Amino acid sequence: MTDKKPTLPPSAIEQLAAESMLAQARAMAVAFSGTGRMWQHPYAIPRPRSASAIAPVWFTAYPASIITGEGESVLKTLSDPSLWSALSSIGIRGVHTGPMKRAGGWTPEGYTPTVDGHFDRIGFEIDPDFGSTDEYVALSRMAAAHNVVVIDDVVPAHTGKGADFRLAEMGHGDYPGLYHMVEIPEEDWPHLPEVADGDDAANLSPAQVDYLHDRGYIVGQLQRVIFFEPGVKETDWSATPVVVGTDGKARRWVYLHYFKDGQPSLNWLDPSFAAQQLVVGDALHSIDRLGARGLRLDANGFLGVERRTGGPAWSEGHPLSLTGNALLAGMIRKAGGFSFQELNLTLDDIAAMSRAGADLSYDFITRPAYQHALLTGDAEYLRMMLRMAHEYGIDPGSLIHALQNHDELTTELVHFWTLHANDMYTFGNQSWQGRTLRTHLRETIHERLAGTHAPYNHRFVTNGIACTTVSVITAALDITDLDAITDEQLALIRKIHLLLVMYNAFQPGVFALSGWDLVGALPLPLEAVAERAAEGDVRWIERGGYDLAGRHPEADASAGGLPRARSLYGALPAQLKDPDSFASQLKHLLSVREAYQIGASHQIAIPDVAHPGLLVMVHELPDGRGTQVTALNFSGTALEEQLTLQGVQPGPVVDMVAETITGDLAEDGLLTLALGPYEGVSLRVVGALPSMA
Repeated sequence: MTDKKPTLPPSAIEQLAAESMLAQARAMAVAFSGTGRMWQHPYAIPRPRSASAIAPVWFTAYPASIITGEGESVLKTLSDPSLWSALSSIGIRGVHTGPMKRAGGWTPEGYTPTVDGHFDRIGFEIDPDFGSTDEYVALSRMAAAHNVVVIDDVVPAHTGKGADFRLAEMGHGDYPGLYHMVEIPEEDWPHLPEVADGDDAANLSPAQVDYLHDRGYIVGQLQRVIFFEPGVKETDWSATPVVVGTDGKARRWVYLHYFKDGQPSLNWLDPSFAAQQLVVGDALHSIDRLGARGLRLDANGFLGVERRTGGPAWSEGHPLSLTGNALLAGMIRKAGGFSFQELNLTLDDIAAMSRAGADLSYDFITRPAYQHALLTGDAEYLRMMLRMAHEYGIDPGSLIHALQNHDELTTELVHFWTLHANDMYTFGNQSWQGRTLRTHLRETIHERLAGTHAPYNHRFVTNGIACTTVSVITAALDITDLDAITDEQLALIRKIHLLLVMYNAFQPGVFALSGWDLVGALPLPLEAVAERAAEGDVRWIERGGYDLAGRHPEADASAGGLPRARSLYGALPAQLKDPDSFASQLKHLLSVREAYQIGASHQIAIPDVAHPGLLVMVHELPDGRGTQVTALNFSGTALEEQLTLQGVQPGPVVDMVAETITGDLAEDGLLTLALGPYEGVSLRVVGALPSMA
């Protein structure tokens, strides 16, 4: 039944207000307002190549998965000088810590845990789960000593259910203006769901959402339901129980949450402008107090929602998202930082939001495509997406090309699902509608990557597949039993992992890899994280604990309670002593990338090829260093190919990794490639040099 929440005494209300993020943000603004420090940096236009020059290679940590030294906090372990010596020697120039500020919720009985990996922020202080604010500052200083910058997170789309949301529920001050929440008159409470005893909210059914829409209370159903789960989340709206306000009035609210019900959505166009104050204050706190140089803008495509006639509400690609991102990213640049967005939307939206918003964008454009290439041995879809990025004016140098991250391998393929569902595309010598092509690609990936073929990977609702980079590779190799991997298979897994490194690193932009990549982590058995995955969030299988520095080999779990993942490669110190290890070969590849500034190059061609498994990317190196060619064989068969490089000055062709001259590019631009299975090569056409004759 729907009970009343207990009324808090005035002293508790005052304490909540003082601890709220909105109050902290307003106090934070005082340190910046009316000072010259806010006029020292250009801010109106994104500067992707300046940002990538600051930090061209990132290590993306996931705090809850880090196995700490005995008796140490996560931040203390991350500040270990020996770890930083290893990371900087590999070529890491940025560390994205992941969200570390206080998250979860608040009740009169105390704090409640995070519901979504600390992406439900409720405070600016560092969460005690990970350490202290002083330890975060120490991490920033240790990183700076190794020529590395720290990258933090800001969450502009939602919060957790902390002090700010509790004050909003109680109708206190302008706090309700923070959220997309609507007070429902008592006469319509019978049309709201009952909140079960012990629960904090109840999800609305589609029929209930339609009723409230027709009554003029809310904008209605959205374009899609993220994290859809029957009986758990069927719409993006939930209702509170009866809450007695600070004015003594009893209210029930309906609030929007794009993600879980513990992540109420912020309202970016309310007369209070409270949401802008909170989020900007959070960003400035990370830069000014914690020492971060960059900030990730999480879920930044969901800042605007609007009623539309005859269909679902306009909730993606909304102009308010563009405006909000321009404001937030501009403020970050004004304060001397840079930002990046993890935006899984259409290419139209990514292009539009990159023109005035974040400096860099996560490469959701080609991430599922390069996984598809590996799983099928056919790079046609990958070539298609690389070319489409150019068609939409998206510079590959503005993208973060990554291996594994903390989320599932998304197969939503939003571009072909929403705006371009009826557009026609050519693929596999056939014409496809966007929606049909999406279905075909998704079915192919799902069949090859999960199910009986790879039972260790799992479907995550309708979003994609929970997996690690290594378990993508094992699926591609038809390995069904991870406990039976042979030494020969391990060597091939490592080879393919390095092929994926080459794809992501040997093109313009930022290259990012995770701790799970560095140790070669396999997914956890689902039963090992059964409690966390009880409501369908199987992504926990890919977030197993890892010990980069080998500080605590006896530990069975991370400080966050995640079981230790099986590691195929081992800790970094041991790897770096072995020239054949993944880390040592990664180090060599990244040294080549840095020496020739491949990350600062410009992509000039994705040539047609005859062999389906071959991908060729052609780049103009900076400072007149010539033309660079990344050629990758995503198939398990050897290939030979001849292609013509248009407009490239003839001259010696150098294998940049082996540091040998392989021949000369003739006047006709004809280049011959010979690649073994799952083999890659980086070639540089030097240009005219004196002849040996």
